[in-house]
Amino acid sequence: MATDATPGQQTFKERLSDDLKASMKSGDKVRLSTLRLLSAAVKNREVEVLHELSDAEFQEVASKEAKRRTEAIEAYESAGREDLASREREERDVLAPWLPQQLSQEEVDALVDEAIGSTGASAPSDLGKVMGFVMGRAKGKVDGSAVQARVRARLGG
Repeated sequence: MATDATPGQQTFKERLSDDLKASMKSGDKVRLSTLRLLSAAVKNREVEVLHELSDAEFQEVASKEAKRRTEAIEAYESAGREDLASREREERDVLAPWLPQQLSQEEVDALVDEAIGSTGASAPSDLGKVMGFVMGRAKGKVDGSAVQARVRARLGG
């Protein structure tokens, strides 16, 4: 059984179960449905990897769910469906406490510098190498489009 909790500290999965119960009692339908979707995504991932998820793996699943909401918000806004975009924003806000702490701009810049130095990147055509390096190290702690914009600016693309 994979667990990241120290004695007396709940795992993310245990916290999720408690939050689901609290949401049922409070009648907060958006929160309840979002947490149920997160719970289902976690269970599906556990079936895929054949073990109980660690807190880090749990956060990866939560990050993917949040990213889906962000992409849906962009799609709904471009289609002029502010009502649906608003619902997706609410769901993304519910997921926020489950996400890993995001890196600061300075930390991202330092990672980009390290990536450029390590890969020998010097031209816009090296974008993929640098992105792979940064995203591999950041592991869900940074928005890929923000990193891409920084890398493009540094490489002159």
